[in-house]
Amino acid sequence: MKTKPYNLENSVVQEEMDAGLLAETYSVATKDGKEITLPEAFSSPIRSDIVRSAVHASRANRRQSYGHREHDGKKAPQPGMKHSVEWWGKGRGVSRIMRKTGQRTGAQNPHTRGGRRAHGPKVDKDWSQKLNTKERRIARNSAIAASCDPSTVSSRGHRFDETTRFPIVIDGYTESRGSSKEKYDIEEIPLQYSTRKFVAMMEGLGLGSDLERSKQGRRIRAGKGTMRGRKYRTPKSVLLVVSEKCGLDKAARNIPGVDVVTAKDLSAEDLAPGGDVGRLTVWTKSAIEALE
Repeated sequence: MKTKPYNLENSVVQEEMDAGLLAETYSVATKDGKEITLPEAFSSPIRSDIVRSAVHASRANRRQSYGHREHDGKKAPQPGMKHSVEWWGKGRGVSRIMRKTGQRTGAQNPHTRGGRRAHGPKVDKDWSQKLNTKERRIARNSAIAASCDPSTVSSRGHRFDETTRFPIVIDGYTESRGSSKEKYDIEEIPLQYSTRKFVAMMEGLGLGSDLERSKQGRRIRAGKGTMRGRKYRTPKSVLLVVSEKCGLDKAARNIPGVDVVTAKDLSAEDLAPGGDVGRLTVWTKSAIEALE
């Protein structure tokens, strides 16, 4: 499978007023680069079932155990077991429930006020799932192949221009200021205003509407997650795959819905969040070479 990467040219304009210089404005134009051959993973058969099982396994393996520790007598009692209790014995015409010493109040039973839980969560419960190495590799390759199909990407909810060519690979980057032009490695763009430049790049590639979709789609999460440090839920947008994290990573990581991952750490969950294949993915040419 072959494709032509995009070469980006950023035209920087900065107007000057009586009060001083205004903010820079960016306009990115795209040009086709030299044709490259993609790795075999891009033409792999799409196995949605294996991708979904791989994503669920990776999420289950990250799940942390919760629950109280084991009861260890008076030295380390469980919640609901922190009372001095006694049993009255038979022959009193009352139920055989442990009662607080010197009182009639029942304690330490699941059906008594302030008692322990009947079947509380166990710390030693294991949610992990086994996944073979070959299955994990097949899942990643299938997710890569699905990200190259415009219909699959569109059905996942992503928005892009009709002229966008898949897979989206970017190679060269040039900044032009007036008559001067400076070339940079796409992964080592200057850090000054780099986030604004990255947004202009995505708009030049026809992906600006998807960034806006993710930004406007931020909502308050339903349920108890709002009390546990994850109040908002943001839709997933562009996945940027690089060879190593440097300037381009710092430019993109602060944009809502955008994730950055290196080629060596790429997994099925990055390419198919929640198990749904077809995430909008942008590759750098260096990442393609590192993937081989």
